[in-house]
Amino acid sequence: MRPPLALDLLALPKAVPEVRRAVREHLGVPCQDVQLCVSELLANVIRHVGEGTPVSVRMHGMGSGRVRVEVTDGEPHAWLVVRHADAEEESGRGLLLLDSVALRWGVRQEPYGKTVWCEVPVS
Repeated sequence: MRPPLALDLLALPKAVPEVRRAVREHLGVPCQDVQLCVSELLANVIRHVGEGTPVSVRMHGMGSGRVRVEVTDGEPHAWLVVRHADAEEESGRGLLLLDSVALRWGVRQEPYGKTVWCEVPVS
């Protein structure tokens, strides 16, 4: 099993493709679902907590062909809410995507912020 991937960065739009690439390189196999999930988690921080927010991205294997992705930010009060966007809206579907791709996901509240995590199958 590979060692965990650990990245500390600022939640900026340009970081999203960089993290997707890091995930792909770390796993060494096609991993579109994992890349999608990490993209959506970062996009939520950018949109709802704020661009430039310091975040930690962690990913580790769990055995049984799945990985756990965690994105931690320092804002304990910005909760994630699954909503159903109208057909004309260009955003608002990130958590629905996460919910459909991940085996399970959740939020861990911590004194210094929150961690949003998901478990995703890999080939």
